[in-house]
Amino acid sequence: MDDQTRTEIEAAAFRRLRQHLMQDRPDVQNIDLMNLAGFCRNCLSRWYQEAAAERGIEMSKDEAREVYYGMSYDTWKAQNQSKASPEKQAEFETAFKENVLKDKG
Repeated sequence: MDDQTRTEIEAAAFRRLRQHLMQDRPDVQNIDLMNLAGFCRNCLSRWYQEAAAERGIEMSKDEAREVYYGMSYDTWKAQNQSKASPEKQAEFETAFKENVLKDKG
């Protein structure tokens, strides 16, 4: 497979993942994704921001989230996010340290 075709297939897979998380399953909470898989929608928007930066395109965290979510993050949260239990919040703290902070260190 040539590089262009591979890139196109990878982009299509990313778009399908985004559709699944944003349209097919908006009920799945970010905290549950992070606790179970070690990433969430916010991670995907951060990875988008980082990929843009690697190509010399400056984008704020909020701009990347708006691209990924298709709306402001605050609007998406108000429409789709529920309050997490203290147990889920504690699990999240661990998952965040193990998966997000390790990427920065």
